[in-house]
Amino acid sequence: MSSQNGALHARVRDIYGFIQQNLYLNRPDLTVGEERFNSALLFSLLTALNRGKQIIIGEPGLGKTTSAEYICALTYRFPLGLIWASEVSGHPEQTEEKIIGRPDLGRLNMGEEVVVWSYFAQLPVKIVDELNRLPETKQSMILNGVDRGNWEYLNDVIINEEYCLFATANYQDRGTNTIIPPMIDRFDVMVESRHPGANIALEIGMKDRYDSILRDRGFERSFKELLLARRDYDEKVEDIERKSEEFGERMADVLEIAMLSREDRRRIRAAMADIPFDLDANAFLRTVIAELSFCCKFGQKRSEEDCDEGCHYTNFLCYHLANCVSNRFPISVRTYSQALAWMMGETEVSVEHVKAVLPYTLAHRVQWKDDYVFQKQTATRRDPLQIYMARQAVSEIYRRYNEQNHHIKSALAAAYHVYNGEEVEPVEGDHPIYAEIRRDLEERS
Repeated sequence: MSSQNGALHARVRDIYGFIQQNLYLNRPDLTVGEERFNSALLFSLLTALNRGKQIIIGEPGLGKTTSAEYICALTYRFPLGLIWASEVSGHPEQTEEKIIGRPDLGRLNMGEEVVVWSYFAQLPVKIVDELNRLPETKQSMILNGVDRGNWEYLNDVIINEEYCLFATANYQDRGTNTIIPPMIDRFDVMVESRHPGANIALEIGMKDRYDSILRDRGFERSFKELLLARRDYDEKVEDIERKSEEFGERMADVLEIAMLSREDRRRIRAAMADIPFDLDANAFLRTVIAELSFCCKFGQKRSEEDCDEGCHYTNFLCYHLANCVSNRFPISVRTYSQALAWMMGETEVSVEHVKAVLPYTLAHRVQWKDDYVFQKQTATRRDPLQIYMARQAVSEIYRRYNEQNHHIKSALAAAYHVYNGEEVEPVEGDHPIYAEIRRDLEERS
């Protein structure tokens, strides 16, 4: 690790430690190698650094929104009050004008169509509180912005070149709605914000002193003036970055914690993207994707088609799935596995990193058949059902991979040689990954 990369790594670890000890008090619930992390805090930090999208589930009042607010404040150098002002609340009366932008009525009376963009649309940090209280029709209003950072209103558009998104969701009750599949699939990871336990819960009230420092109302007013200015959006972005630098320097003096600049985040993302997957991690991820997308009868899993009784692949997860994982899934796994490896100071992504990330990238995307859910829902578990079933699925696939990993790697190596025009006999085996390799070779020949 270069000296510059090492310094950034140390600052990110300091931010994680500062939030864990002073702002979002929690218990570690995820072990990777010899390190223990709190999954909600860890993945929130990786999401902010990686321009990711995260949904945080849990009971009301357990810090779902709070954790995202602190992460955004320290990684993007924004006052806490500005982040609060930019949040979108999920409720049935929410409108496009409150979320994205509204007409400038003064200019409209003069015959000009000018948009006053919301703080939410303009800022690179975006938080949607209680997403599942938005009706399904209103969730569609933010689909394009959530996916690509393009925010459109009237005949105008602004594009966020850098942004991260956090959404929270309480467990289902009479006031919640279903999060539509196109929306839920756009989230890279899903985590649970858990109760910290009786002892830690009593200490939480002591963190208010940091809230007052992170608010800094003078900076809040300055940022809001910049956001409300009638100027080109790209020019405002540069002014906001300069103001963020001033705020970061102020916080470094008061809190003795170094926040991150836009250039810092860019260098971190570049360093993460440069971390290669080792051979096992690559082969294991291919095995996972094959088992979650394959169907011997229809070619791929489809939510409108069901498997036959007595299918040869009954014992594989593809038989228990009602849908096919999207192409966003492997992108999320790759990005967060690299981010986790970087966070741990590793030079390669290993199977352990992939296994740690998989349940959180899979839990919200997969639709299990009802009979399979019924088998699992009564199990003794510490995770919510979605994450528990995803974790069990990963363990099951890993067991199968571990039993035949040499054979799988040989099959992938043989396929690689065939792709390059060499005469090599394909390796056969009893797993969807072998069937996928055969099909690719047949289509290529």
